[in-house]
Amino acid sequence: MSIFSRWLGKLRFGVFSENDLKREQVKTENEPTGENIPRHVAIIMDGNGRWAKARGLPRIAGHHNGMKTVKRITKAADRVGVKVLTLYAFSTENWKRPKAEVEFLMKLPQEFLSLELDELVENNVQVRMMGNRELLPDHTLAAVEEAVRKTKDNTGLILNFALNYGSRIEMVDAAKELARQAAAGIIQPDAIEEADFERLLLSSGLPDPDLLIRTSGELRLSNFMLWQLAYSEFWFTDVYWPEFSEQHLFDAIREYQRRARRYGGL
Repeated sequence: MSIFSRWLGKLRFGVFSENDLKREQVKTENEPTGENIPRHVAIIMDGNGRWAKARGLPRIAGHHNGMKTVKRITKAADRVGVKVLTLYAFSTENWKRPKAEVEFLMKLPQEFLSLELDELVENNVQVRMMGNRELLPDHTLAAVEEAVRKTKDNTGLILNFALNYGSRIEMVDAAKELARQAAAGIIQPDAIEEADFERLLLSSGLPDPDLLIRTSGELRLSNFMLWQLAYSEFWFTDVYWPEFSEQHLFDAIREYQRRARRYGGL
């Protein structure tokens, strides 16, 4: 049995997870209210590995506990009126990580959805995915597509997973499609507008994020929704993703509510 299998077995029996999270979790204050709740919140879920390392655990322990944070934050976002929650689950650059870690990460969507899909359906959550499906393992893709299929008629919160997603590739693919359409005479190059480009992005049909949150203290976008984040408000925290609480989400939303969004105007 590999070290990863032994750690995973312990995680499933709760040796590292629930008690640790209870000690770390910040007490929730009153939830944000009002009309100025961000419609679309996007989150770069960062710091799983460092959270685990600080506790003498393997990186996969951080990823597993991060999965539990996904459930907690999804429920909180839905409760306060967020309409779309996009989570950066796996980037096109993450394939560079050690093989064992990548294999574990590719199993998490299957584990998460097997545990939570019934509750997502019950709570009227619609699951979506944006990213390159071709490189995903069959078991990962099957789990995601089942969740998308079973929730497609739900009308509540949209839970959008950015999985095997890279914004530069997304934009290059959109540009290629516009070039094909222009070459075929479907569209005139001089007539191309922003809306034509946006329709070809993987986020087509969703509003641009109003608020971007990144955990773990990093201050960069890491190839995430570069077009869509043009006028988003950014909120950064040093807190690692596994310990990101409802209160942290509410703090970010309250900060968003205090800001004036002028879109270049006065």
